[in-house]
Amino acid sequence: MTHSVLDLARTEFRSIRRLAERAIAQVDDAGLHVTLDADGNSIAMLMRHMAGNMRSRWTDFLTTDGEKPDRLRDQEFEPTTLSREALMAEWNAGWALVFDALDPLTDEDLFRTVTIRTEPLTVCQAIYRQVSHYSGHTYQILLLARHLKGADWQTLSVPKGQSEQYNAQMIARLKVRG
Repeated sequence: MTHSVLDLARTEFRSIRRLAERAIAQVDDAGLHVTLDADGNSIAMLMRHMAGNMRSRWTDFLTTDGEKPDRLRDQEFEPTTLSREALMAEWNAGWALVFDALDPLTDEDLFRTVTIRTEPLTVCQAIYRQVSHYSGHTYQILLLARHLKGADWQTLSVPKGQSEQYNAQMIARLKVRG
């Protein structure tokens, strides 16, 4: 079975989103606004930055520069008192733009040229640039959420000390499918 680059990108974006949302869900509302130091970012700031980036990059993806003139990037990193609901509304709107732009694309579109901050990129390059960008910020969110939850953290991957058990379960599943 083969998958197109676009199918893989959609899958990766869904995975990135799910990982971030599972981390965000573990943090209480006040925790969304906590920074580890005076120059640090909070989960809320990272969510707003990612949503702002998504709005800028994916609106009119094929026809306009990915850095929209009305984007106020620096404001995305300012402390905010937005509620979880308002943050999630921005977040969800950003992700909707990602998938609304990706879904109509075909493999033939991958070599078209788009621009981000006047830099020409193929559609494929632009997509994977965003995969990398969103992954980086998602792991920042994950680290902050893990720090804030402390001992109450519910792992989002294989728990420490359980790798062998997990691998055995995966092998058993493959045998059942095979």
